[in-house]
Amino acid sequence: MGGQGRELVLAEEPLGVRPCSVAAALEVVGERWSLLAIREISYGVHRFARIAAYIGASRDMLADRLRKLEGAGLIERRQYSEHPPRFEYHLTEAGRELFPVLVALREWGDKWAVDEPAIDVLHDCGHTLKASLSCQHCGGVVTPDSVTTVLPPGRGLCPNRSRARLRTAAAPLPPSGPVARPRSAG
Repeated sequence: MGGQGRELVLAEEPLGVRPCSVAAALEVVGERWSLLAIREISYGVHRFARIAAYIGASRDMLADRLRKLEGAGLIERRQYSEHPPRFEYHLTEAGRELFPVLVALREWGDKWAVDEPAIDVLHDCGHTLKASLSCQHCGGVVTPDSVTTVLPPGRGLCPNRSRARLRTAAAPLPPSGPVARPRSAG
């Protein structure tokens, strides 16, 4: 609670670089080849050469990203051949929990970044997947207008407390690309 018994709304805090779980997550998965590798592994593609072919990354780039994802605890290597030693890549629990992020990015990309979606994703019920985020307490749809960002009780701005196992030395994100544009209605 703030000075007069009210919540500290983040938009009212003094200016300064804000510690943030989004920033910490982007340090781990905020690079294009990392998320695309996770996408392919979630599709059931587990071998290095096939992952590389489907995402278009160089072998060196993909090897680097897979090492970082493994070090961060998002994927694990499983040996499938001893001579020569060969490995497959599988998502850990932390990696599987990125699935809703990939669904949301694909839906956003279908609407704002491409003229026509490349794939359809069907749910077990047989209908095209249209994911939504809802409050677990009341079931209401979550939108930027339906939430208020506040500091947890008794906590001021403090250094990032992200778990050490999810820290990487990821390179900074590249400059932003083209401006988002809506897909034509026609």
